[in-house]
Amino acid sequence: MPLLTRILVLVLLVMPFSASAETYMLMAEEDGCYWCQKWEDEIAHIYPKTTEGKLAPLQKYDLHSETPDVKFNQRVHYTPTFILVQDGQEVGRIEGYPGEDHFWALLTMLFENAKIPLDVKG
Repeated sequence: MPLLTRILVLVLLVMPFSASAETYMLMAEEDGCYWCQKWEDEIAHIYPKTTEGKLAPLQKYDLHSETPDVKFNQRVHYTPTFILVQDGQEVGRIEGYPGEDHFWALLTMLFENAKIPLDVKG
């Protein structure tokens, strides 16, 4: 088999694994949600700058629109709901927004339970 063909086969074999090894935070929201707006006002501008935001970038979806391609552990009933997703599978969630201080504490526990280290140096 020519070298180029072997490289292409190797890339095709590896690609699906690296593409599916994605970690992100999925936020279920809906129009008129007071607590969603409160989270937006207090956290949204900070989250992408944090270690958590870098390890699990935020993606949002409307609770009443098409459901994302994620294997949920249970149906989402409340907004906001923050779902930590790894490899297309829910690994934890925070239902509701308990305020800024409690949110960060719950988020830390979510990452710890999912065995995602937050003390990454770099």
